[in-house]
Amino acid sequence: MSTATPRMPLIDAIKAVACLSIVLHHLAFYGPMSDIAHPLMPRVLDALMHYGRMAVMAFFVVSGFLAARAFAPAGVSRVEQPLAVIKRRYFRLAVPFMAALVLAMACAALARAWMQHDSIPDSPTAPQLAAHMLLSNGLLRQESLSAGVWYVGIDFQLFSVMALLLGLSRWISLRRPAWGWLGAAAIGGLTLASLFVFNRNPYWDETALYFFAYYGLGCCAYWLTGRPKGGLLLVAMAGVVAAALATDFRERIVVAAAIMLLLGAARQAGWLETVGVPDFLSRLARISYSVFLVHFPLCLVVSALVFRFYPEQAGINALGMGVAVLVSLAGGAAFHRLVESRTLDPVARRAVVALFAVGGALAVYARL
Repeated sequence: MSTATPRMPLIDAIKAVACLSIVLHHLAFYGPMSDIAHPLMPRVLDALMHYGRMAVMAFFVVSGFLAARAFAPAGVSRVEQPLAVIKRRYFRLAVPFMAALVLAMACAALARAWMQHDSIPDSPTAPQLAAHMLLSNGLLRQESLSAGVWYVGIDFQLFSVMALLLGLSRWISLRRPAWGWLGAAAIGGLTLASLFVFNRNPYWDETALYFFAYYGLGCCAYWLTGRPKGGLLLVAMAGVVAAALATDFRERIVVAAAIMLLLGAARQAGWLETVGVPDFLSRLARISYSVFLVHFPLCLVVSALVFRFYPEQAGINALGMGVAVLVSLAGGAAFHRLVESRTLDPVARRAVVALFAVGGALAVYARL
């Protein structure tokens, strides 16, 4: 969920709004505060429960857009060592992810001492910990230790597929230079396959094949624009999406297509990096991954405290939801400063892995 320099204010705004939407969605979806506060604002909470989760699609589209910009800006691959690129991505995602899981296990244990509720994850098993460390808990059918962590594994899958395709394309183009477009074509083909086949079948929803529809639309937004007649190419891609929606209407695809059109139009018009965005949105975008990782465990503790002392007061529980948002943002900022910004430091990496191993062992022991 990080952007390359120079920063693009429009992407910052999309990421910030999506991040806040996901925090609010989880607060609305997981009780007990939202259950108690529901009579005060039923329409708002129902909308957040149903639509807030779709903000994740915006992150996938943005990620695809930025990956295309970084690794094949002209549609021709720059990826010479795909495994090295994938390794760097793993550490960028996994180091803060493991640190956040330690926090999640601790917060869940604390919440269990104060209340009993379905939103509290159980103590982990050893297979769960191993699957999370591999960013593969969904693929390995292991229950998540925190809300929304499936996104991290899917993001890693999507990035890895793209890196491998671009790496293979680079290898082929060194031998047949005229085939430099092969990687972008393969990614475009996989996007179409996801739109018309895989994204329509829940069987694939733990895999990159299901989500490549969103990621690939981000790639298309970059590759089709910034050139003569780029606007027409973008409209043509919108027509392809419309055909996919006519085949099987999906609200998530509508959201992804809207973000694709917004990014593509901004790039074609030349104001992707110049549009004005409030500073607080740029700051929130910078810490969005950290907020995403830590918000649920922190919200769980706030929820447990409020429920323990005010189990029936709707107004106080609504206020507690607001407090949980502020705690999530503050916690995300601290986590970004202390953990995420140090993912490239080998010492910090080893410290986080050791912390994850010790914290996981204690949590597994507590389950026995």
